[in-house]
Amino acid sequence: MAIILLLSVTIASAQIKNAKTETVKIYGNCDMCKSTIETAGNLKKVAKVEWNKDSKMATLTYNSTKTSQDEILKRIALAGYDSDKFLAPDSVYDKLHGCCQYEREAKVAVSTEMKMETTTTENHANHASHSDTAVAKQQVDTKLKVVFDSYFLLKDALVKTDGKAAATLAKDVSTALNAVKMGELAMDVHMIWMKQMKGLMASAKNISETQDIKRQREFFISFSKSMYEVIKVAKYDTPVYLQFCPMANDGKGANWLSKENAVKNPYYGSQMLTCGKTVETIQ
Repeated sequence: MAIILLLSVTIASAQIKNAKTETVKIYGNCDMCKSTIETAGNLKKVAKVEWNKDSKMATLTYNSTKTSQDEILKRIALAGYDSDKFLAPDSVYDKLHGCCQYEREAKVAVSTEMKMETTTTENHANHASHSDTAVAKQQVDTKLKVVFDSYFLLKDALVKTDGKAAATLAKDVSTALNAVKMGELAMDVHMIWMKQMKGLMASAKNISETQDIKRQREFFISFSKSMYEVIKVAKYDTPVYLQFCPMANDGKGANWLSKENAVKNPYYGSQMLTCGKTVETIQ
């Protein structure tokens, strides 16, 4: 078995450029777990995961310039499997097949560690660790804020019925979306980003490829739906208002996000500038 694993790692290293190999513990039970863990972690020519159900140890081989151990383990956690660094969401774990629902040792260990940290004085190393975490979070928040700010600028262009500006600003949105590194996001934001990113990218692209204000506003409906799902989890540094116009979308109604509580309708502009109302405040 050891020889087979060594050969597998050697082959994976040969296929992956800038290969880095690490061994980590991932919790699971059976061959079905093995398949799910490896499928979640693998990325063609970027990352390869080999998991042993007996030892619970996984060998990660990956291109260190394109991904990281954290990104791989987050994907595996989102598939339902704990590691010592990342815990699977309870809702995902609960949906695993009965034979795959392993004892959650990692969750107990992490919970115990967190409890101990709250009752002891942090040493210098802990301060350094928390500082690094704070810096990382600040960077992530900044990238997401650029996405949100780009959205608001695009919304303002639609309020002004400026199709040319909207097309240009939609390109800025696409650039901001591409700049977000999913692997650096907090777990809850990571999960929603995975679900909404494709829709956000498609809507921004569609808006950027036309200056027809009517078409842009149609695409903005789905764009706003996806953006709402992200911003209500990731939050913004000031309150954000979800607003609704019952006349938009051929009378079906449509939402948008605004930094101002005062209604300025992006679907009608000056024709019905104040048509609508605030239906939710996100803060």
